[in-house]
Amino acid sequence: MDNQEVILRFDKVSFSHGHSKPILNEVSFSMRRGSKITLMGQNGAGKSTIFHLIIGVLEPDSGAIHLGAGLTVAAAKQIIPRDQLHLTLREFFQNCFKEKIYDIDPRIDEVLKVVNMSPSPAKQGESKNLRSSLPFVATRAGKDEAKLHRPADHGRLIKSFSGGQQARLLLASAIIQNPDLLLLDEPTNNLDKEGISHLTQFLIDYQKTCIVISHDADFLNAFTHGVLYLDIFTRKIEQYTGNYFDLLVEIAARIERENRKNAQLAKRILENKEKVNYFAQKGGKMRLVAKKMRDQAKEMEEAKVDVRKEDKTIRPFTIPCQQNIGGEILNITSFSVVEKHKLVKKEAKISLRKKERLLLVGPNGIGKTTLLESLASGKAKGAKITPGVKVGYYRQDFSTLNFDDTVYQSLISVAEDSSEESIRSLAAGFLITGDLIYSKIGSLSEGQKGLVSLVRLVLQKPGLLILDEPTNHINFRHLPVIADALNQYDGAMVLVSHMPEFVGQIRIDEILDLSK
Repeated sequence: MDNQEVILRFDKVSFSHGHSKPILNEVSFSMRRGSKITLMGQNGAGKSTIFHLIIGVLEPDSGAIHLGAGLTVAAAKQIIPRDQLHLTLREFFQNCFKEKIYDIDPRIDEVLKVVNMSPSPAKQGESKNLRSSLPFVATRAGKDEAKLHRPADHGRLIKSFSGGQQARLLLASAIIQNPDLLLLDEPTNNLDKEGISHLTQFLIDYQKTCIVISHDADFLNAFTHGVLYLDIFTRKIEQYTGNYFDLLVEIAARIERENRKNAQLAKRILENKEKVNYFAQKGGKMRLVAKKMRDQAKEMEEAKVDVRKEDKTIRPFTIPCQQNIGGEILNITSFSVVEKHKLVKKEAKISLRKKERLLLVGPNGIGKTTLLESLASGKAKGAKITPGVKVGYYRQDFSTLNFDDTVYQSLISVAEDSSEESIRSLAAGFLITGDLIYSKIGSLSEGQKGLVSLVRLVLQKPGLLILDEPTNHINFRHLPVIADALNQYDGAMVLVSHMPEFVGQIRIDEILDLSK
């Protein structure tokens, strides 16, 4: 078909989903076949809502969504739903289809190769079979194929995979459906450097249409043709051609034009008002002239444009350190990692005191999250946290949050002698304002859950911070503010992050590479 064919169109779509204010307000945009588009906007703006409207999980309050005849759509979510964590690998992929797929096992092995995850050894003719079953995938021979491992265990439970491996499974669950339109929601979250590189190349080679939600500008700029920007203030979509850097240049130029126009109008309005006052005092026919000039001034006021408001960033904040602690806070003499599907014990000699920061690095699946979880729970063999030290734990899956609690209930549960007014004021600094503080945690976007988790750390006043991918889902504009807060923190800290530009902003005292 002609690549100029429009396969998706939003026509003045509005959606509120029971909120007092609309999430989307008469949103209009279109997409052509074969295009690769980025969907960007502030945390909570409604980006995931747009995906849910496209796949039909939600229905618009007004307006219309037009999909091309026979168009198939598949979406890779940000996280695997909790009710799917107990599924086997086979059941997880079978759930991607409405009908029973009897040859699901070979399809699973093939799609896992596409996401560079534990596929079966390459056999003669296998690359050809892969291309025929997934025709939009450009298979790269040589280096990548040399990394292929043994066949995946299709009976393995989803919950046993690491966060990075689950991110690859989410991508694979959409690709296995071979859709005409692929929707990817924060696909780089939890991926290591190799995983992001592999995904980037996949999208560069990808022959069909896709929309990607991401806060990673460098990743997006590698493949995107255009940007759909969801403005959290107007609740409308602004459509731009080019990559994210092109968007910034265009927005800056637009703001300059709007400010210049408004300044010119403001000058003319002031001159008019001065003349109105002069003629109004003359009386007689001059009053009619004054009235006419008032009307002209009013028209000029209405002609002034709303200058585009940029995304707000969270306010600068500090994480208070627990009082009356000193000396050694954390000691690690050994730890376990996963190598060739087996647990391997390794020796270490790490001692953390106040203001000391440890960075854990290693590929997806080696056991970083498992190590952090065991440290936070006090069950890590070979590691000891000094008794009495309070631990602040940021989990990448937000499982430390009760999704049935309201935001306020979640915050008050960890607050020490804090009033409702002080909690609301603190939350407002993290863009949790108005009625949002009384919303249930489960109804928030993933980015908003991350911000709630940060507020909880501020209220907890821990002596040891354990942070597992604290940048996942978070608007990139907030990252320098978060980095500053971590640099000012006076306690000990253990960090896992696959985002080099974020880690580069933090003073790191020691690095533990779990793969060495």
